[in-house]
Amino acid sequence: MFEYIRFAVVILAMVLATTALLARAGIGLGALPLVAILRAGVQLAAITLLLRGVESVPWTAALFVVLMLSTASFTTARRAAALPLGARAGVAGTVCGALLSLAVILGTGLVDLEAQSVIAVAGIVIGGCMTASTMALRHYLMNVRAQCGEVEGWLALGARPRKSTQTARRMAVREALIPNLDQTKSTGLVTLPGAFVGALFGGAPALEAAQFQLVVLAGLALGGTVTALVATYIAAGSSRLPLDEQASS
Repeated sequence: MFEYIRFAVVILAMVLATTALLARAGIGLGALPLVAILRAGVQLAAITLLLRGVESVPWTAALFVVLMLSTASFTTARRAAALPLGARAGVAGTVCGALLSLAVILGTGLVDLEAQSVIAVAGIVIGGCMTASTMALRHYLMNVRAQCGEVEGWLALGARPRKSTQTARRMAVREALIPNLDQTKSTGLVTLPGAFVGALFGGAPALEAAQFQLVVLAGLALGGTVTALVATYIAAGSSRLPLDEQASS
């Protein structure tokens, strides 16, 4: 019991310190760090109970993957709501990227079709695609506004919206993928990713843990790329381009 109390006290202290530092710096996030960690705790507790059920009934892993994909899609749709066609673009990008990547990983046998393995790799890939979608659409919105002169010039020449925002889309995809690719390059030297460490803690040999991590990294790269490309392509299809704040409201 003492270990659990110490764990809760230390976690709470870290989160309160984070909240206080942000408030002191005038960042304006309020109690968001505290709310986020409390929500994460509740969700992890629920997932722990669900995973116990999945272990006893393996086919429910598919339902769990659908739940994760639905939650990720809802999150990206909400984050991109300020962008014309943003919700549709976010959902389509996340779903396409995640499903394609998982189809390759699971279909080729890189990961065994066991409930725990499927849920583990699906959770990482879907989460990565969700982040890539949000980042790509946010950068696309900022780039279009920053390049409004160029975009309007193309439109004046009769170009379609996707042609007029081509540069903005390319930059958005690049900016969305760079953080993950940089982390991939530094794997093993600067960072020890969670999949690798988790596999080791789970008792897997170091070689198997490294193989699993490489599968995850390749899956994230493919899924994130497809996600960013699909999301920005759909978003750029709107005839109502967000050239200013009013245009997206």
